[in-house]
Amino acid sequence: MKTKLYLLLVSAIFLAACTAPTPTPAPAIDPAGSTMPALTDPSQLISVNAGDIFMIVVKSNPSTGYHWEMISPEDGHLEIVSREYTASEPVMPGSGGVEVWTLKAVASGETQLVLGNYPPGDDTSHEQEKSFTIAIQ
Repeated sequence: MKTKLYLLLVSAIFLAACTAPTPTPAPAIDPAGSTMPALTDPSQLISVNAGDIFMIVVKSNPSTGYHWEMISPEDGHLEIVSREYTASEPVMPGSGGVEVWTLKAVASGETQLVLGNYPPGDDTSHEQEKSFTIAIQ
C-alpha cells in the first residue's frame, strides 16, 4: 500500500513538473516607452458627436512660467470640462510634460479651437498658437 502511494505521489510530482507554465501576456506599452498621452496634431480634423467628451493634448512646461489659454471659440460649440498638467517621467525640476484639455462638444457644426501659449506674467499677448479644427455631428 505504501509503495502505491509513493508511486502515485512521485507520478503526480513528475507530471506537475512536466506541464508547461501558462504564459502571461506582456503589458501593453507605448512604442516610445511612455505612459504619456499622444500629442494632438493640429493639422488633423477632430470629428466628434454632439455630447461627446474628447481631449486635446499639447506640450507644456509650467515651471518656466509659460501657460496655455483658450483664445477661441466663443461660439458655444465647446465647453471646457477640465485641464490637467502631467509631468514627463522622470520628474525633474524644469522638465516639461503635457497639458490635457478635456472638452465637451455641445452643439453641432464646425469650429476652431485656438490655444495660445503665454509668457510668464503676460496674459495679453501669446508667443505661440495652436489651432484645432473640430467637426461636431
